[in-house]
Amino acid sequence: MFTFPFFKNNEPKNDGNGSHPIIDLRDVHKSYKTAIGDFHALNSIDLQINAGEFVGVIGKSGSGKSTLLNMITGIDRPTSGEVYVNGTAVHQLNENQMARWRGKNLGIVFQFFQLLPTISVIENIMLPMDFCRTYPMREREPRALALLEMVELADQAYKLPTALSGGQQQRVAIARALANDPPIVIADEPTGNLDSKTAESVFAFFNELVAKGKTIIIVTHDSGLAKQTHRTALITDGEIVNEYVAKAMPTLTQDQLLQATRKAKCQTYEAGTMIVSEGTNADSFYIVSKGTVEVVLPRENQSDVVALQLGPGKVFGEMAFFHERRRWASVRASEHSPVEVLVLGYDQLDELLAESEATREALHRMATRNKEENIARRVGTS
Repeated sequence: MFTFPFFKNNEPKNDGNGSHPIIDLRDVHKSYKTAIGDFHALNSIDLQINAGEFVGVIGKSGSGKSTLLNMITGIDRPTSGEVYVNGTAVHQLNENQMARWRGKNLGIVFQFFQLLPTISVIENIMLPMDFCRTYPMREREPRALALLEMVELADQAYKLPTALSGGQQQRVAIARALANDPPIVIADEPTGNLDSKTAESVFAFFNELVAKGKTIIIVTHDSGLAKQTHRTALITDGEIVNEYVAKAMPTLTQDQLLQATRKAKCQTYEAGTMIVSEGTNADSFYIVSKGTVEVVLPRENQSDVVALQLGPGKVFGEMAFFHERRRWASVRASEHSPVEVLVLGYDQLDELLAESEATREALHRMATRNKEENIARRVGTS
């Protein structure tokens, strides 16, 4: 069982809405000049990650995953846009400021470990403390030993890294990333060179760190492991696919999800506002992206009844798309908070479904089931 020595309290701060964006990328673009013209590695990236979240970044090779991490870590700078990490405008730091800031705020775990082969395991872990001078000299070795104990490698402390297995070296790399007790840990394919059993144990360890208040971002090609995170950022052709579009229509391909993200228009409704009204003509499909909406059914000579509540990733408007193009119920924003929805016109939805028969069938089944439930509720409330 892992223990966690010398850790500060990194519990998420409350911004009044129950969350605190510790990482905030605003309209970030990154272009590289090549012999054949500009290559756009990132396009209009907006990404907010709250303190204490465990976020997986997935995407095909060359999709922009590593470039995205380089923006967050300050290894590279955006061509345009802003990057804020733990309250610092990272895009404005000079090189000297960047190195010191990175050492105190970020722990980075690399796919190929990047341990220095000519010094001992414990010296590798002490190096970040030496560079940033975060702990008095007398505390550094005991802290490094405690971190090795945490990853169950204290007995390997004075060996060279080359004497350890790949899985052991990765655990040393994680211990090194935690040396200065950073609030954020970023791992780039940390399980790429590990067997499945060791990869699972590394992921379990990350989950324990999150439970202790760390914010962790992990790039992985393994979608199965990515599902173990709190949420997933899918990046395709340098753009982030909206996570709620992906949740609502999981059978779309990555390219189709990107199309849907580009086509969807974001609309916000104040608490209690009616979004669609029963019996009216319908022309749009909705995906809830923030807050909660209420599906409302009328009752004769009585107040309306809230039949259903839908949160982020849930949809409405699918019944009208498949059945008569009229609204089968009213939908309003919850009375407790504003609601944000993503809107696709029916023509746009039809184009997407023409490319994915599996998605069309899934939505059709949902629409038919919801229509039957709608009718049953009306009988029950009449």
